[in-house]
Amino acid sequence: MPKSSSKPSARSTDKEAPRLYVLDTNVLMHDPAAIFRFEEHDIFLPMVVLEELDNHKKGLSEQSRNVRQVSRFLDDLMHGADRADIERGLPIPSAFANNGTGTGSGGKRAPTGRLFFQTRALHGDLPAELPGLAADNQILAQTLALQVQMPRVRVAVVSKDINLRIKAAIVGVHAEDYSSDRTIEDADLLDSGTRSLPPDFWEKHGKNMRSWKEGEHTLYEISGPQVGDWRINQFVYEDSAQGLEAIVRATDGKTARLEVTRDYRSERHSVWGITARNREQNFALNLLLDPEVDLVTILGPAGTGKTLLTLAAGLAQTLDTNLFAEIIMTRVTIPLGEDIGFLPGTEEEKMEPWMGALMDNLEVLTQNAEGGNWGRSATQGLLRNRIKIRSLNFMRGRTFMNRYVIIDEAQNLTPKQMKALLTRAGPGTKMVCLGNIAQIDTPYLTETTSGLTYVVNRFRGWPHGGHVTLVRGERSRLADQASEIL
Repeated sequence: MPKSSSKPSARSTDKEAPRLYVLDTNVLMHDPAAIFRFEEHDIFLPMVVLEELDNHKKGLSEQSRNVRQVSRFLDDLMHGADRADIERGLPIPSAFANNGTGTGSGGKRAPTGRLFFQTRALHGDLPAELPGLAADNQILAQTLALQVQMPRVRVAVVSKDINLRIKAAIVGVHAEDYSSDRTIEDADLLDSGTRSLPPDFWEKHGKNMRSWKEGEHTLYEISGPQVGDWRINQFVYEDSAQGLEAIVRATDGKTARLEVTRDYRSERHSVWGITARNREQNFALNLLLDPEVDLVTILGPAGTGKTLLTLAAGLAQTLDTNLFAEIIMTRVTIPLGEDIGFLPGTEEEKMEPWMGALMDNLEVLTQNAEGGNWGRSATQGLLRNRIKIRSLNFMRGRTFMNRYVIIDEAQNLTPKQMKALLTRAGPGTKMVCLGNIAQIDTPYLTETTSGLTYVVNRFRGWPHGGHVTLVRGERSRLADQASEIL
């Protein structure tokens, strides 16, 4: 147990005061390496947290795996420690921070604080309306007791449970959200993958411009003040009818090489009968059909065409050019309403109810098939043989070679799950991650901590990765109006 101050005084609110963070169970279940993320500050684990971890250790879910990883970390930290060592607090070594998590230290300093366990009963004065039997209330009571024992230390509860933080504020406990898993501070700062050129761009950048053609592609070499902010595979455009639309192919901070994008808005450049309806969709198709781009992330609200464009590009490269052997599609199985319960059948049959988007888009892609209804049925049967539906539960240990992998609803994946999926890619495989970070259904995930946000931010500027955010809905006028006013 941390020692109390010898001189009692008012509870410390000084931001420079030593800090002791009391961790809630959900923090460790969300990030098993959380104990290594608090730099020089100390950590306290109540006994009820250890009990809750023990209750969740069995199972094959991501939370159960995380709990087992936490237990291994704690076991390593306690190796060789006796009762006196535990009372003094166990030093947190940085050596364990990267062990088994793959998330690193998040760019923060190595931990130098200590880990304390609850070794004796702590009794805080909770209101009569909050009996101490519930786990959350026990944590609050123990935190109140720690505040009394250590008035010169800033004691705070760290939890991803909003309700616990609300109750903490009511009873006078300082509570914070766990923020070390944030990729960015604000979702509005997330890169869109595109950049508009100002009206005077050519006046400042056209002096030493050089242009040439390589096959069907037109390229420009440009230097100027704005080039330093560009990154590889970012799209730049002039906001006019006949303005330039190009992708940055190389940059050294002073000079950039631009390649004019292909226009998939015309019928003669349609992809499986699908044409781009706006600039961002055209940019997305350029990335999806680029054999040098191995990872594509597409964000956008419902109705912007994410799945349709991705599927059309996948079919063109699987059936027409044979670049990929087959298409694999997967998504997180989180229901919008009540769960429909047990589903019988094979892995693919169990996943079909979750793949309504796939079926809807296949109907669009085959509506112009020759031979009427029979021709459409035959075409859909052919496509189903080349499109495999797979569950995320069976991805561990697999390697996809020459596959076009679509991860739908990727905003519901954690960073650790995204890493587990992307590392399945073998030679010749292209990964496409689709999602809308404004519609997250996974508990404790937010726009700034979603695995999709994590991937977009971490792969920014990689020569074989690209990102674009779709902004205009193209589903129907009713859907567009509903998105705008509801």
